Amino acid sequence: MDKNEEKQREEEREQVVSPWEVSSSGKIDYDKLIDKFGCQRLDQSLVDRVQRLTGRPPHVFLRRGVFFAHRYLQDAFKVPLVIQLTDDEKCMWKNLSVEESQRLARENAKDIIACGFDVTKTFIFSDFDYVGGHILSYIFYLVLVLPKIMRKFPLQCLLQEHGEGCEVVGIFGFTGEDHIGKVSFPPVQAVPSFPSSFPHLFSGKDHLRCLIPCAIDQDPYFRMTRDVAPRIGYHKPALIESSFFPALQGETGKMSASDPNSAIYVTDSAKAIKNKINKYAFSGGQESVELHRKLGANLEVDIPVKYLSFFLEDDAELEHIKKEYGAGGMLTGEVKQRLAKVLTELVERHQVARAAVTDEMVDAFMAVRPLPNMFD
Repeated sequence: MDKNEEKQREEEREQVVSPWEVSSSGKIDYDKLIDKFGCQRLDQSLVDRVQRLTGRPPHVFLRRGVFFAHRYLQDAFKVPLVIQLTDDEKCMWKNLSVEESQRLARENAKDIIACGFDVTKTFIFSDFDYVGGHILSYIFYLVLVLPKIMRKFPLQCLLQEHGEGCEVVGIFGFTGEDHIGKVSFPPVQAVPSFPSSFPHLFSGKDHLRCLIPCAIDQDPYFRMTRDVAPRIGYHKPALIESSFFPALQGETGKMSASDPNSAIYVTDSAKAIKNKINKYAFSGGQESVELHRKLGANLEVDIPVKYLSFFLEDDAELEHIKKEYGAGGMLTGEVKQRLAKVLTELVERHQVARAAVTDEMVDAFMAVRPLPNMFD
């Protein structure tokens, strides 16, 4: 093995991004992921095109290269939205009972509905409830096709759209030790990409194209789907992929349900939000006020600034904060105070909306029904 190959393998060991594991010894290198997965950057020309087509400024997640918001797309483009709740996956990977997985799926649905989706254009389904009958035939087909894909592209050197000669791991890297639920799940994740999986919505509309928003760790599922789609007469699904949200402790840290101080939760009180930000949000500020005034903050590692980049709508204010904080004109405490206000307002709005979501509303969103006005 030459030095370049050894270096590449070492880097792969240091950064693992898959549907089941995200870990890194440092910051996630998204450029490497783009090369590895064969993705393309969402560049400014596409963002500008969205603005021309919709006649409104692109969402903050698009403008700042983070991602985009579901509701924004639904409001701006007037399109139907199908949301898959993978409660079966949680049951298999999180060692939860079927009943608990289903309960959590409905709780997730309430949080989604609270974001403001339009019930006349939105269908939410859980795998346990919906996957069967018509959709099951597509799953069986993909299960049959998947081994052919694996034979065509050996597990240790699969098709890589960009980066010729690079050795990459298999799409999923399954081994003989993986249980059958894990092996059979990719088709379940894939089939909602096809309009015929939802005959109550898209009967006779097999020409429709599907746009999938997801974090980049979910890309392997849809690389597989894009390879299979033409074989069964469908368009390849398109994807818009997001970066990961950093833990409060810094980009080398990891959000974890076992550490409530690693993230801000939508159930947190205003007091808890302020405390978490002040105590745990990693700062790029200097060790003393005097040194900070002289050198300014390191914005590349500062978590409050990164969080403001996600949640502060005002572009001009964000740039002002970056400029002043980076030059030493603003102190860490001032930036954290602004972030606490932004997040508290956001979380409290969500909590009010969430409290108004009833079980009957969840049933309405999850009912298998036509949506006659979904393109209006």
